[in-house]
Amino acid sequence: MTVIKKTVLAFSVALLCVGCSDDDASSQGPAELPEAQVSVLGLPQVQRDSHWFKEGQQAVEAARAQAINNTPGAAKNIILFVGDGMGISTVTAARILAGQQRGLSGEEYQLSFERMPFSGLVKTYNTNQQTPDSAGTMTALVTGVKTKAGVLSVAEDVARGDCSASLDRPLTTVIELAEALNKSTGIISTARITHATPAATYAKVPERGWEASAPNGCRDIAAQFVALEAGDGIDVAMGGGRRSFLPAEVTDLEGEKGRRADGRHLIREWQARYGDGVTNAIYVEDSAGFEAVDIASTDKLLGLFHPSHMRYEADRGNDAAGEPSLAEMTATGLKLLQKNTDGYFLMVESGRIDHGHHAGNAYTALTDAVAFAEAIQYAMDNTSAEDTLIIVTADHSHVMTIAGYPTRGNPILGKVVGNDSSGEAETAYALAADGLPYTTLTYANGPGHSADDHGGRRDLTSTDTTAVDYRQDALVPTGSESHAGEDVGVWARGPGAHLVSGTNEQNYLFHVMARAGGLLEY
Repeated sequence: MTVIKKTVLAFSVALLCVGCSDDDASSQGPAELPEAQVSVLGLPQVQRDSHWFKEGQQAVEAARAQAINNTPGAAKNIILFVGDGMGISTVTAARILAGQQRGLSGEEYQLSFERMPFSGLVKTYNTNQQTPDSAGTMTALVTGVKTKAGVLSVAEDVARGDCSASLDRPLTTVIELAEALNKSTGIISTARITHATPAATYAKVPERGWEASAPNGCRDIAAQFVALEAGDGIDVAMGGGRRSFLPAEVTDLEGEKGRRADGRHLIREWQARYGDGVTNAIYVEDSAGFEAVDIASTDKLLGLFHPSHMRYEADRGNDAAGEPSLAEMTATGLKLLQKNTDGYFLMVESGRIDHGHHAGNAYTALTDAVAFAEAIQYAMDNTSAEDTLIIVTADHSHVMTIAGYPTRGNPILGKVVGNDSSGEAETAYALAADGLPYTTLTYANGPGHSADDHGGRRDLTSTDTTAVDYRQDALVPTGSESHAGEDVGVWARGPGAHLVSGTNEQNYLFHVMARAGGLLEY
């Protein structure tokens, strides 16, 4: 018995024999007290009967039972989920919203990935910025190397926009490594697939804005997607961004013209490259085409469901053509990739969490985060932790915060309601020093900044702050709410998941994937 155990036991015995002499305490042993008062090591039964106590014990046992496979290459498959802009405050608020949508108070709920056995924190700064952008952060995730803001999968010593320098300093991505091992690969996003986060997986440019055009000597992002030389190219790609694949003289089914000034029709080029009579390459651009995809006979799948970014989850059904959900795209993508017995790498991005925050609109950001968790749940339910590493993280955070002492279960998108002095009964809206109500969620900056005629805050008494189009109050007036610089979370399950712990640099996650998946020699 260790000294600590002896001390605890002696203290417990002393507690049981208050009022006894020293001789009595040493000779009598534990006193006979009611079980309701004392249990093992002095814990009262009311403590051990608490559902919090029991659930904590169960969680410990579940974590302890998780198998850890430390063998390099044990992960035949890797899925990287990236919630763009999904900082810790977004996860917390989305958790509460999802719980409240299910009739719960919300705080006790867990999003799918929060039930994964391993988690940690990730530092997100770029090499030249304290608060990062998505191009530099995603480059770190998929190449193992941090770089500047605004550049995609090129080294940090390349100046932003320097075409010639970027040609000499490319970085190999995790998709290229997977393709070299004959694995299938896929990218899925609710943003344009030429946007920074998905583009970093395959394109190498010193300017993230080169989606449909680039200076002479360099290729734009969409063109690089079609011409990717690694393996047999990306097998599954779904998201928005159709306009970057179409020439300017072509009008698509949404009535929007293409953005390509070079006259190239990259969708046709993609079909010509992969639809060679041996490979069955399917292109779809609406819900009907998506639902008609025959997985068994499809080898390559390209889905471009919107000229620009796909719709927010809250707006997804508001068009005639229709768009699949992120969970539906994840399901179809996984089914196709799982046909490869050599395994696969899949990146899934919830890109519009970020855009909802930039608009100062927590409703759209959080509903997209909830939809993101549903896509992750599908992957968790339809893969094995024995051979599939799933990592969930964010590229950066946002400046949304949760504050104001709202009562338990108060609508996360609502105005703050406080408790009475006993801490039990709900009272009216809590009022700020200016005598006006305020919301639980606010932004440090953004388009939600407003003032009345006298420079004071707007009166929210009659405002429905849970409405789809409501913009939360912002302290500093800016045209677009900004990213934040604090660490983001990371959660993991499967072979190598135990390496995801502590606080690490963002590029570390690439090395976890590469080691667990046998993509590099370690």
